Amino acid sequence: MTSVPISDAVSLGAALRRTRKALKITQEELSLQTGISRPTIRGIERGKETAQVGLVLQLCQDLGAAIELKFP
Repeated sequence: MTSVPISDAVSLGAALRRTRKALKITQEELSLQTGISRPTIRGIERGKETAQVGLVLQLCQDLGAAIELKFP
């Protein structure tokens, strides 16, 4: 598993997009799998900051990505 630092919505979206593409899943296929609309997935992947956290977490889970918080 690769570790990717996430500092903002743009870096999170980019990481999700890379993961989806590595799995050879289109946005449309991911939409059908998750029940999340394609425009919402597109917004999340573009780093749109209005995306709901719950949907982002669901996408992470459905793509097999874990989110880890590191505290000082």
